[in-house]
Amino acid sequence: MALFVAIVVLLFDTEDTIDVQATTTSPPPPTVSVVTVASATVQAQVSAFAEVRPRWDAKLRSAVSGRIIAVHYAALAGTKVERGAPLFSIENAPYQSAVAAAEMELEQAELVLLRAQNKVTVAQRQFDRDETEPPNELAVNLPQLRIAEKSVAAAQARLNAARNELKDAEVVAPFSGFVTHRFASLGQTVNPGDALIHLSDDQQFELVAEFSQADWALLDHPISGATADLTQRSGGALGRAQVRRGGGFLDQDTRQVRVFLDVTKPDERILAGDFLQVHIPGRRISDTLTLPESVLTRAGYIWLVDDKDQLQRLSPNILFRSESTVTVSAPEGTGPWRVAKTPLASFLPGQRVTPQSDGG
Repeated sequence: MALFVAIVVLLFDTEDTIDVQATTTSPPPPTVSVVTVASATVQAQVSAFAEVRPRWDAKLRSAVSGRIIAVHYAALAGTKVERGAPLFSIENAPYQSAVAAAEMELEQAELVLLRAQNKVTVAQRQFDRDETEPPNELAVNLPQLRIAEKSVAAAQARLNAARNELKDAEVVAPFSGFVTHRFASLGQTVNPGDALIHLSDDQQFELVAEFSQADWALLDHPISGATADLTQRSGGALGRAQVRRGGGFLDQDTRQVRVFLDVTKPDERILAGDFLQVHIPGRRISDTLTLPESVLTRAGYIWLVDDKDQLQRLSPNILFRSESTVTVSAPEGTGPWRVAKTPLASFLPGQRVTPQSDGG
């Protein structure tokens, strides 16, 4: 027991003799990874997502009435058809009869016209032999001639209409594309305006991209005819599109500037309904800094390290973004500038740091 007490006393004595040394040396400034950049002139890159739409997309409807007597293979849903491919055949006997009747009416009108022309010729010759002038047009049958001419024109128009109806009894594809849906079946009686199929173009596509007014100002105007690059959402290239028209009005809902583009020779991977990223080259801008996107804080600031290795907070004027970089207007001064590559929430203006170059 005495031994135990002695050990406890020894331990307390030892603890009391531990040296505690106070120091006045401040901790070293934190190390900050910086990227050093100089101002440069760059070409703006403006991008936006746009939906791919077929230029021609239509629900084909019957122009005549009758019973469907044939549904061709090209009319089946999912089929890729070429322009002019037969789709449906509608019973055309009534339209053949109408064409025959219109042809006979035209021949009769032409016969009346020949008789009227003959009467005019005879009457005019009679006045010529008498060496006198006809008192009026009626004396040489000119009103009857004009009526006969108009009757021929009307009969020709009716014949053309009858032939068009006969032609409409054979429904063909007005453009190349895919049949996305079929509405009519064999033996069904249709009337003018009844839906037959839905056809979607696969040769020509359109895109409508919307840009903010700030991005619109970065473009090199006029932009009509400019070439834009198309990429997938994952970043893969998908060819190019041509700007057909841009500006002139704002979208009423989004207040954005709309740009219309055409894709006339689409990549086979471009599908209607997909969303692609449209990249349009803009104008050249001087006095800019291109930085990694990581330099931006959540609040949209960047931190500079000045000549005294102190932090300075700056609210940059962001011009545009491209992939993993952001381009901003260069701050006042001659540069180059050291920018904190990965700013921390604990940064304070005027805080001294130890900058460590990240190699750009």
